[in-house]
Amino acid sequence: MGETNWSSPVVGFILLGLSAHPRLEKTFFVLILSMYLVILLGNGVLILVTILDSRLHTPMYFFLGNLSFLDICYTTSSIPLVLDGFLTPRKTISFSGCAMQMFLSFAMGATECVLLGMMAFDRYVAICNPLRYPVVMSRSVYVSMAVSSWTIGGAASVVHTSLTIQLPFCGNNVINHLACEILAVLKLACVDISINVISMGVTNVIFLGVPVLFISVSYVFIIATILRIPSAEGRKKAFSTCSAHLTVVVIFYGTLFFMYRKPKSKDPLGADKEDLSDKLIPLFYGVVTPMLNPVIYSLRNKDVKAAVRNLVAQKYFTQ
Repeated sequence: MGETNWSSPVVGFILLGLSAHPRLEKTFFVLILSMYLVILLGNGVLILVTILDSRLHTPMYFFLGNLSFLDICYTTSSIPLVLDGFLTPRKTISFSGCAMQMFLSFAMGATECVLLGMMAFDRYVAICNPLRYPVVMSRSVYVSMAVSSWTIGGAASVVHTSLTIQLPFCGNNVINHLACEILAVLKLACVDISINVISMGVTNVIFLGVPVLFISVSYVFIIATILRIPSAEGRKKAFSTCSAHLTVVVIFYGTLFFMYRKPKSKDPLGADKEDLSDKLIPLFYGVVTPMLNPVIYSLRNKDVKAAVRNLVAQKYFTQ
């Protein structure tokens, strides 16, 4: 009488995607596919130029190459499945496949938060302590910083993915989302998930709040240093070296905070629209930011633009 009636363990999940809005699926398939191809091309070119052009073998461009590779990994961990889901109603995914996607998506997102903080420190040293920059940001230091970013993000993802997949899932195995997102999967658990929710909250503070605070403090010192430069040309040149990173930070964290602080609708009639926006906002966050990163760094950085032109010219003249 007092025993809990759990069904057999879940071996897979069904992703609802946009099955409730069939007219939108084909439109979003074309749109997201186009954006994904731009992400692969833009970030792929940035990785190539940072490797092939010796003038870009500096800490800033090393971090930029890591950021581009991270964006490719982040989108590839979910976008192909999302695209397949647009063409396949009620897309199924295995339990292990869902766990792998949760791990990769969380790891890439957490790593990017840490990496953007590392890039802010690089800009702080370059502008506020230029004479010590070669010593402070030696090759061993900036490589270690990048490795640490990947390691911390991966470790956090292992913890949360492990906590999620160890939960018992019974009965309902339908995920009302476009992909295997940890919070969406947690809703299907048969037991109390308070520990998971609390740990996710703590992690959000660590990976969102701490980097934002660190980046903000860094830019306070950076802006104060730039304002002390006597010539307008000098101030413009100094700011140009960090404007691209600052733009990426604003877009990345601005979209994140908008996504998590979006108020819930109290109108029952608006539940369907809210459900649709809850799916589409994370989707566009996952593709718009990685798509804009190479554009921002290419438009705002003359060294990158020159390296891209040289790469294109070499390819053209060798044919």
